[in-house]
Amino acid sequence: MPKLNQIVAIEKSVKSRVYGDFTDLHKNSQKGELFTGFSKNYRKRDEEGEDYPPEQKRVQMEATDVLGQVAKLLGELFDVTATKDFANCSAFADVVVDGQTLIAQAPVPFLLFLEKQLTDLHTFVDKMPTLDPADDWLSDPNSGLYKTVSIATQRTKKVQRPIVMYEATEKHPAQTQLITEDIVVGYWDTVKQSGALPIPRKRELLERIEKLSQAVKFAREQANDSEAPEKNVGATLFGYLLR
Repeated sequence: MPKLNQIVAIEKSVKSRVYGDFTDLHKNSQKGELFTGFSKNYRKRDEEGEDYPPEQKRVQMEATDVLGQVAKLLGELFDVTATKDFANCSAFADVVVDGQTLIAQAPVPFLLFLEKQLTDLHTFVDKMPTLDPADDWLSDPNSGLYKTVSIATQRTKKVQRPIVMYEATEKHPAQTQLITEDIVVGYWDTVKQSGALPIPRKRELLERIEKLSQAVKFAREQANDSEAPEKNVGATLFGYLLR
């Protein structure tokens, strides 16, 4: 069992590292282009048409993975801070949501800390990109991403052909003119891909965060401080938030 002064000694470095990594994740998670991708395959209209190589943009970030990293980072910070605060207080209260006790006998300092973290987490999730409601998205079990049905778009090519302006007569040859036309030479079949959150899932996460925040505030109001027994609360909290 660690001593309270040992926990205090490492708390600052853990906070600094976690906040730095969390900030980087927060910035990147607001870049919607990192969560989107596509694949395009070209079908020429006939055998004489030109071939074009397939095009692809890979999804670089997935909302589920980002949230998993957030859970790991903040979970570590929650645990270190809980260990210090639990040993540092003598006033306790339970954090209860819908009749389920998520944290038993939490001390006031940790409840204050948790309030701030949940506020930041709410902002983080609220800023995450969601699937474009203009498209119909399907879950792809093979990639873990969301994708749309294939949409075909035409590829055209400009060609010139002569037209007769004036027919030939006994005295004058026919007069012609070249005109340019766009003709369809093939089709692009495009499938959009995304690692963003479905809107209902984002709404559900925000509701859970808000509900937990209210429970923490209520517990703080109910509550009234050296060996430091280790506390592992991060896994429990994110098990609830991300289930």
